Amino acid sequence: MRFPRLSSRFRAILMAGTGAGLLLLAPSVQAQAPAPTVEPAAVVAAPAGSGPGLWVVRDADSTLYLFGTVHVLKPDTAWGTRRVDQAFASADEYWFEIADLNNQDGVVPLIQAKGLSSQRPLSSLLTAEEMADLDLAARTVGSTAAQLDPLRPWLASLQLALASIQKAGYVAANGGDQVLHARAAATGKPIKGFETAPQQIGFIADMSEEAQLAMLRSGLKEFDQAEAFLDRMVTAWSTGDVDGLDSLIGQEMKAESPEMYAVMLTRRNQAWADQIQTLLAGSGTAFISVGAGHLAGVDSLQAQLEQRGVRVERIRD
Repeated sequence: MRFPRLSSRFRAILMAGTGAGLLLLAPSVQAQAPAPTVEPAAVVAAPAGSGPGLWVVRDADSTLYLFGTVHVLKPDTAWGTRRVDQAFASADEYWFEIADLNNQDGVVPLIQAKGLSSQRPLSSLLTAEEMADLDLAARTVGSTAAQLDPLRPWLASLQLALASIQKAGYVAANGGDQVLHARAAATGKPIKGFETAPQQIGFIADMSEEAQLAMLRSGLKEFDQAEAFLDRMVTAWSTGDVDGLDSLIGQEMKAESPEMYAVMLTRRNQAWADQIQTLLAGSGTAFISVGAGHLAGVDSLQAQLEQRGVRVERIRD
């Protein structure tokens, strides 16, 4: 089956990481609808299929579980499995992309420094037709092209993406990392992060202007296609279809923007693999949760580890 295409910005937000950092960028968008409360001990309904993928790395005195999440989900998305619950409960510590999802230190100054440009407004970079498309999309979320004009292309693109995601019924409070963060906090065990929110924002803000404009233009063309695509993507994730995720996320992103693919996936997977090797040199059990896009494809976190001689095994019921 051929899936409809959707721009790299949605893939980056949903599954390629950057979840917490980028979701902090649009408080005005998120405030349009109240986010449901996530109960730390709440049981997530089981999916119809085998459930999201879960992997493990072991040596003589260490066990490290690798689990992929979607950063925003609908309230009724089913993804819980017994094997994930057991692995999570057995952990001595928990690792996420960001240790504290609510810590916005450094975010606002970074957006002001890298997200705004009075010298190169969007109207100087886009055609009149593209500005008209931007205005049409912006008005569906209570804004205008004139209000977005001072934004750099990356920030305008993400504002529209986050708005589309929320309009489709997807919210951050239901995201897998939010649920698992709450559970981890309830255990009182250590919670650690591979990155910070400013780092995550910086990854995309520091892309070339050409790559940023390509992302924005693609998003404008596909603004109304979000819900159907996101539903298919989440179905692939929640049923453990890793090849499907690679096709929808990694392969599409690589074809659309090799620069974004390298920035958002490959380089971060390499850095995380280095950190996981350090964990493996120690002892104990850790549950590692990152965006699901990092655990699919030829440049996945598992592939990076295996290139270093680390054996990664998928856990199946």
